[in-house]
Amino acid sequence: MDNKYDAIVVGAGHNGLVCSALLARAGKKVLVLEANEQVGGAAVTREFTEGYSVSACAHLLYQLQPEVRKDLKLVTRLASEDMTTIALSEDGKHLRLKAGSVEGVSENDAEQYRAFHKRMTRFSDLLRKFFNKPPPRLGTKNFKDLMTLGQLGLDLRMLGKEEMQEFLRLIGMNIHDEVTERFEHPLLKGAICLDAVLGTHLGPRSPNTILTYLYRLAGDHGRTSVPAGGMGSVSNELAHAARSAGVTIRTATPVKRIVISNGRATGVDTEAGEHFESLMVISNADPKTTVMKLIGAKHAETGFARRVSHLRAKGNAAKLHLALDGLPTIEGLSKKDYAERIIIAPTEHYVERAFNPAKYGESSPNPVIEITFPSFRDETLAPSGKHVMSAIVQYAPYDLKGAWTAAAKAEFLKVILSTLAKYMPDIEQHITASELLTPADIESEFHMSGGHWHHAELTLDQFLFVRPVNGAAQYRLPIEGVYLCGAGAHPGGGVSGAAGRNAARAILSREK
Repeated sequence: MDNKYDAIVVGAGHNGLVCSALLARAGKKVLVLEANEQVGGAAVTREFTEGYSVSACAHLLYQLQPEVRKDLKLVTRLASEDMTTIALSEDGKHLRLKAGSVEGVSENDAEQYRAFHKRMTRFSDLLRKFFNKPPPRLGTKNFKDLMTLGQLGLDLRMLGKEEMQEFLRLIGMNIHDEVTERFEHPLLKGAICLDAVLGTHLGPRSPNTILTYLYRLAGDHGRTSVPAGGMGSVSNELAHAARSAGVTIRTATPVKRIVISNGRATGVDTEAGEHFESLMVISNADPKTTVMKLIGAKHAETGFARRVSHLRAKGNAAKLHLALDGLPTIEGLSKKDYAERIIIAPTEHYVERAFNPAKYGESSPNPVIEITFPSFRDETLAPSGKHVMSAIVQYAPYDLKGAWTAAAKAEFLKVILSTLAKYMPDIEQHITASELLTPADIESEFHMSGGHWHHAELTLDQFLFVRPVNGAAQYRLPIEGVYLCGAGAHPGGGVSGAAGRNAARAILSREK
């Protein structure tokens, strides 16, 4: 068997698949090695109890970049598209947000929200331009980097003086101050705050939550979709594109180490004892796993290894899957509303109070929740007449006091169901099976350090020019032949494909 390749990609997450496909299209002989039995990383569809399947981690599509769709000719089929966000109220007077408009609030709030959304999407478009190219290095004399920095300055100037000043004022601020200044309705403030903190170890009052809100909008201005067949169908489509380009994909093949010889990569060894040779290894794993485990700190410069080890990457979101024998009753919702995105975030203060216990290693007694019923539009996910509920639940700290024991998980599940019951009083009567994935479970199943979806917290000191750390901001590690292409690299997490595409382009441009 030929074990020599031009490039080896460690991990078949969506970014790894994008990167491998683009390298193969450029004529490279590429091997992808995936530890799990199916491709996709955190974007997979799997059965969690007999007859019921669910998007196991990522469950909504809202950041897949148009450039990735175009380059790989993706035609993802959607079960639900441009979903309305319904913020639940216990009295049935729910709030609805969609495409920059909001229903269920005063005319003043509706007008303020239109203006707010217009400004935020304009700012997010500025960020998105730089999501699809390698970030420039600070202090460099490289012409391309200087051009990119110059373009950034020009784009800021093109906002106009007042908007440029507003962008620079807001970018490091917290979302709480912005929403309390602008809006009156508590549900509207709560909904915006939830979008800013979802998947982070941040609360609405935390600095950088305007940044995380803009990051979310930089996908498709906040529009969300559910792919037919779950998120695994997106990964399967990417895998098909990669294989069609000539990529060899091996699943159930965990990599034990990236082999370093005389300061450069020479291949990889698998847990099963196989060895594959390549002078280029691209890791779709998170930076900590890549540097501290697969490479080993002894092969990295001391200061660089220390910076990587200090990356903030502790997850704070759990994933709940429920098998239901029927839809629960939610006062104020029509049947068609179950196809939409439903959230529990009653006020901005509620979201902040939900976060407070996590600062001390405790799960939230009153969590915020993002809910979907994907089987409502996609009958392939559950038996006829039955349903799946998929929910992201915050806050559930990775380093829970006393650890995530079976008893701790059972107690948190009880808390979640109690919270749901305030809006769905008959929810427990419909449950036939459940699965709760804590950040510790997410770390174990999807091989993410800390169970953090973004592989590293999205804050200004771990963003753009310095993501993941100084010395690795352009996908190339300071070890010859080793690159990053996953969520820990620029621009960050979410099913966007930007990091994989950027990494491939950066690698190919170095070889010209």
